[in-house]
Amino acid sequence: MTVRLRPEIAAVPPYQQGRPAPQGSFKLSSNENPFPPLPAVVEAVQREAERVNRYPRPGAPDLKSALADELSVDTDRILIGDGSATLLQQLIHAVAGPGDEVIYAWRSFDAYPLFVRTGGATAIEVPVDAEHRHDLDAMAAAITDRTRAVIVCSPNNPTGTIVDADALDAFIARVPADVLIMLDEAYIEFVREPTVDGIGLQRAHDNLVVLRTFSKAHGLAGLRVGYAVGDPRVLRAADLCGVPLSQTALASSAAIAALQHVGETFSRIDVLADQRDALWRRLIDAGVPAPKPYANFFWIPSEPGQEAAIQDILDANRIVAKVFSDGTRISVGEPEADEHILAAAKAIQALQ
Repeated sequence: MTVRLRPEIAAVPPYQQGRPAPQGSFKLSSNENPFPPLPAVVEAVQREAERVNRYPRPGAPDLKSALADELSVDTDRILIGDGSATLLQQLIHAVAGPGDEVIYAWRSFDAYPLFVRTGGATAIEVPVDAEHRHDLDAMAAAITDRTRAVIVCSPNNPTGTIVDADALDAFIARVPADVLIMLDEAYIEFVREPTVDGIGLQRAHDNLVVLRTFSKAHGLAGLRVGYAVGDPRVLRAADLCGVPLSQTALASSAAIAALQHVGETFSRIDVLADQRDALWRRLIDAGVPAPKPYANFFWIPSEPGQEAAIQDILDANRIVAKVFSDGTRISVGEPEADEHILAAAKAIQALQ
């Protein structure tokens, strides 16, 4: 006799992390910042490493204070977590359980189904539109009495598109005030055009929580630190669904150092964004129908059943990327990878 597992857990496929790259290949599978950590970040981690025999302070109060100053919000409206994805899971588990529904666009971040189903709730996946953007009207129409939360991901992972500010305003107005709205802005720092003011929106809507991370633009993926901005009552509930003392002092110290040198980070982001935009234009000129990217990756659409052929193309071009049934997400990486990305994308398009 074997241990009985919850049926919904047994049926959930595991999250597939971006694969590591073999020797001589470019790892473009996890949307990591290709720049090394800032020197100030390395120094902060080295200093904190001398105290790892001690538990961190609960709630990462120093980082919370630094973020409150940066964002002009009260400290009780900030929750620190070991990555924004973990915080999103905690928020879902705080509001949704068996019999409840959580709505999100599809395709979007492929951990969303895992977070919803492990809490016992039902995932409602609303297809993105023909331009690979959130169909906010369809998402609003999908809300029922069982809906407990909706997720909006902008820029959207993996398609790279963003939501329109006016459309999001109209969408929020259609969401009942007792339904949680999670605005996942893990890649917001890479957007150079005018876009949604998530923090400003949060000030006007207590049922909205904004989630951000230090993993991507700030280059702290290996330390796992993110934050949520929202109503204190909602954040307290999410905090109860997390593991106490899970925010390490190493991560907090690194994030504070990153905030203190944010100008250096944004100089690097400008370099990556210039590289991204130039390569996207080359993709379009080559006939690859990649949507305009606003994050640090490209979405190359494809058809179901082509996954093996696409993997062969990536291997031949020394690229490790994340392949889905309907497309491939390729991160912006070292400039030396650009020609390999272009060749692979053209070959994938030739399969269509």
